[in-house]
Amino acid sequence: MVETRSTCCYCGVGCGLVIEHDGSRIHGVRGDPDHPANHGMLCSKGATLHLTATRQGRALYPQLRRNRSEPRARVGWDAALDTAAATFGRIIAAHGPDAVAFYVSGQFLTEDYYVFNKLAKGLIGTNNLDSNSRLCMSSAVAGYKLTLGADAQPACYEDIDHADCVLVWGANPAFAHPVLFQRLEQAKARNPALRLIVVDPRRTDTAQGADLHLPILPGTDLVLLNAMLHVLLWEGLIDWAFVRAHTEGFDVLRDAVRETTPVTASQICGLPADAIVTAARWFGQAKAALSMWCQGLNQSTHGTHNSAALIHLHLATGQIGRPGAGPLSLTGQPNAMGGREVGAMANLMSAHRSLADAADRAWIARFWGVEAVPERPGRTAVEMFDALGSGEIKAVWIACTNPAQSMPHQSRIREALTHAEFVVVQEAFATTETAAFADLLLPAATWGEKEGTVTNSERRITHVRKAIEAPGEARADWRIGCDFALRLGARIGKDAAALFAYDKPEDVFVEHAASTRGRDLDISALSYEVLDRDGPQQWPYREGAATPRLYGDARFATPSGRARFVAIEPRTVAEPIDARHPLRLSTGRLRDQWHGMSRTGRAARLFGHAPQPVASMHADDMARRGLRSGDLAWLSSRRGRVLLEVEASTEMYPGQVFVPMHFGARHLSHAGINELTLAAFDPFSKQPELKHAAIQVDKAVLPWNLLAVRAAAPGDAEQVLAWLDRLQPLLAGFAYAYAGLLGHDRSAVALRVAHDQPIAPERIAQIDACLDLSAEACASYTDARRNIAKQALLADGRLHGFRLCGDLAAADWLRETLLDARPADALRRWMLGPFESPPVGAQARRRGRIVCNCLDVSQAEIEAKLDAGASVEDIQSALRCGTSCGSCLPELRRMARSATQAV
Repeated sequence: MVETRSTCCYCGVGCGLVIEHDGSRIHGVRGDPDHPANHGMLCSKGATLHLTATRQGRALYPQLRRNRSEPRARVGWDAALDTAAATFGRIIAAHGPDAVAFYVSGQFLTEDYYVFNKLAKGLIGTNNLDSNSRLCMSSAVAGYKLTLGADAQPACYEDIDHADCVLVWGANPAFAHPVLFQRLEQAKARNPALRLIVVDPRRTDTAQGADLHLPILPGTDLVLLNAMLHVLLWEGLIDWAFVRAHTEGFDVLRDAVRETTPVTASQICGLPADAIVTAARWFGQAKAALSMWCQGLNQSTHGTHNSAALIHLHLATGQIGRPGAGPLSLTGQPNAMGGREVGAMANLMSAHRSLADAADRAWIARFWGVEAVPERPGRTAVEMFDALGSGEIKAVWIACTNPAQSMPHQSRIREALTHAEFVVVQEAFATTETAAFADLLLPAATWGEKEGTVTNSERRITHVRKAIEAPGEARADWRIGCDFALRLGARIGKDAAALFAYDKPEDVFVEHAASTRGRDLDISALSYEVLDRDGPQQWPYREGAATPRLYGDARFATPSGRARFVAIEPRTVAEPIDARHPLRLSTGRLRDQWHGMSRTGRAARLFGHAPQPVASMHADDMARRGLRSGDLAWLSSRRGRVLLEVEASTEMYPGQVFVPMHFGARHLSHAGINELTLAAFDPFSKQPELKHAAIQVDKAVLPWNLLAVRAAAPGDAEQVLAWLDRLQPLLAGFAYAYAGLLGHDRSAVALRVAHDQPIAPERIAQIDACLDLSAEACASYTDARRNIAKQALLADGRLHGFRLCGDLAAADWLRETLLDARPADALRRWMLGPFESPPVGAQARRRGRIVCNCLDVSQAEIEAKLDAGASVEDIQSALRCGTSCGSCLPELRRMARSATQAV
C-alpha cells in the first residue's frame, strides 16, 4: 500500500490527511498527525472520504448534445472543446465578451482558479467570473475589507488555545467544523475558566455546550451587536488607547448605538436584557476574546454589516492581533480563500488588487501580457443567473459546483439554465442536478486525482498531491481551462499560447506566487519545494517565515493604516413573516453531509445520523397544525412549496423551522429547500439571504405509500449507487419521494413514496426493475382490491431486499433484519403480513438513528447504557463511540446531560 499526503476536500478547516492507495484505487484515509490544521484529527466526512472514491456515477468522457430534443452523446475531447470554443467565440463576436460567464467553485484548487480567472479577465475580457463562495463567505470578505482594509483573516486556529472567551455567532461548528469544535472543547477542558458564548436561533449541539446561549430571533443580529457595543461603552470596557491610536470613525458609531440599549434590543431580538449585558461583559472583560462566525451572519441582506459589527467589538476592546484575540470567520469550503487570493470572483483581482483601481488593473494587464483588464465588475452569482434567464448572458460555463441545487429560488435558476443558449458543465459527477442541464458535459478529476494547492481558513497553504489517476478520460480542472483557452484564443484573435504556457500545475503556482510580491498576501518566496520540505505555511510568507496572525503592530490595510468603525443602521430580515407565512425558515448543515451531497451522498454510513431530510419544528407549532413526528407536510413560501417529513425537536423555539440544505432533486421528488429561499442579497457582498424565509406549514394527506429497500453484498458500494441512479428519474413522478442510502458494513438503498392516488402497477414494476427485485426471484403478496402489493427477496437464508406498497406495518423490523444480515428463513411467513413485529425469538435489533457513524453505534445502544447509569467515559469504553473521528462526542455528552437531568 502506498501513502500520499493530501487534504480533506470538505470544509475550510483544511485538515491534512494521508491517502492509502495501491496506485490505482484509494483504500483508506487517516488524519495527518503532522499537519498543523488538525494534528491527525478528522471529522466523520473526512474519515470516510475513501468510501466516496467509487466509479459509479462519475463523468468519464465528454458528452455533447447538438440540440435539446436529443440526449447527449459521447464525443472526443477535441470535438468537445472545439464546439465550446466555436460557440463561445461566435457569441463573443456577436454580443461582446460580457455575453458569456463562468461560475466556478470553492472546491477548485488555487491553480484551477488562477487559470479560469486569467481565461475570463485576461483572454476573453469579461469579469463575469464568480464562485459559489459568493453563497458562503463573501459577506465576511466584505466585512473585513470595510473595517480592516483587506480580505485577510486576522486570527488563527492556535488562538483557540489561548482565548479565555470565545464568541460563536451564527455557526454550529459541532456539526459544520467538528475538528475545530473538538479543539475548542479541548481548550475548555484545559482551562475551565474559558467562557463560551453562542448566538444562534436554535439550541444546537454547539449551543448546548455553551456557558451562555443567546437564542436570537433570526435576522436581528445587528441590533444585538450594537447593543453589546452599547454595554461596552456604558460599563467602561472600551480600550480607548487602542481606539484613539489605531482606529477611525468611532465617534459616529458611538452616537449610532446610543439608543440601542439592552432593554430595547431584548424586545427586538427576543432575548433577556440581562443576558445581553452578560455576553458583553464577558467579551469586554476577557484577557483574550476570540470570535467565530459563519452563515448565520453571512447569508443575510446585511451580512457585510453583520460581519463589520462583530469586528467592531474587537476593535473597541483592542481584542485583535495578539494570541487568543481576534475575529476568525469559519470558511465553508476547502479553498474559498485560495480563490479570493487569485481574484476569482466577479469583483476581485489577483493578489488582492482592486478592480476599481486603474493602476492595479494596468499592473495585472502588464503582468499577464494583455492589452487591458475590464473595469466594470462582473455579474455575481444571483445576478449571473438572472442575466442568463433574461438573455443578457448567452452561454455559461459551470465548473465543480451545483447551482441547480444550491442557489436560492430554484425555479428561477432552472428556468435560466433552460433558457440559456449554451451550458457547459465541468464536473466529476454526472449525477448532479446541474449536469442534467448541460449541453456539454466535461469530465473532471476530483479529490485524490489532482495536484495543486489550497488555502484554509487561517491563511495556511498546503500542497495537495495526486494519489491516483482520474478514471476514464477525466482531466484536471486547470488543464481543461488551458485546453479551452488555446482553442478560443484562435477564434477571438488573441495569442492564448503565450498566456497559458503551463505544462504542470506548479507552473501556474509559480506565476500566481510572483503576482503577490509586495502585496499583503506575499507568497513570492513560497514554492512546492518549500511546502514539501517545511509543511503547510501561512501567508504572508516573507523571508522564509510564515505569519500566524495579522495586525500585531496594529497597522491595518487601509490608506490611513487605521481600522475603520462604520455607522450601521440596524435592519432585520428581507422577508418578514405575516399571517399567510407566519413561520421563520432557516436552512443549514447536517453533521455528516456536505453541500449538495454529490460526494457525501455516495457513502451509506453518512446517512445513519440523519437518514432523510426533515423539517424540524417546535412541538407546539406542530400540534397547532395537527402534525406528529413522521408526518408529511407542505412547506410553502412566496416562491413555491415542497413536501417534507416533519419532526418535533427540542432544538427549536416556537415560530421557527429548520431544514437541512443538502438534499435536492437527486434524492427528492422536488429541488429541495431552495425552492423556498429568496434571492435578495446584500448590496455590498452580493451574498443572498439563504438563512431566512417566511413560510407556512400545512399537513399533507397522501394515503398511498410505498417503501422499498435493497441491499448489496458487503463492500459493494458501486451496486448500491447504481440502484440509486436508476431510481432518480422516477422520483419526480410522485407527490413525495425520497431515495437515499442506509447501512454500515452492508449498504442499501431505500425509496420512500407517498402519493395522492393508488400507485399504479406499472410504476411499481418500474421500481422493482430498478432495484433488481424481479417477481421470479421474490416471495410476493398482492391484494389488488386494497391496493396492497409486497415482495421480499431472500437468498442464502437472508433477506436482500423488499418492497411494501399499501401496508408498511413491517417496514422497521424488515429493514433492521436486512441491514443486520440476520438469518431470515424462519421469518418468511411473516415478511409479507401486516405485522409490526416479527415472531417472538426472531426480533431484529431496533437500533434507530446512528449516533457514531465510524463505529456504527446507535442512539438506542447509548440510551440503554445511560439508563444503566453509565458515564460518557464508560460508554466510550464499552461501545467505543467517540473514540474515532470524535464528531459524535458533542451529541454523546448532550445525551448524558439529558439523562442526568431526567433523574
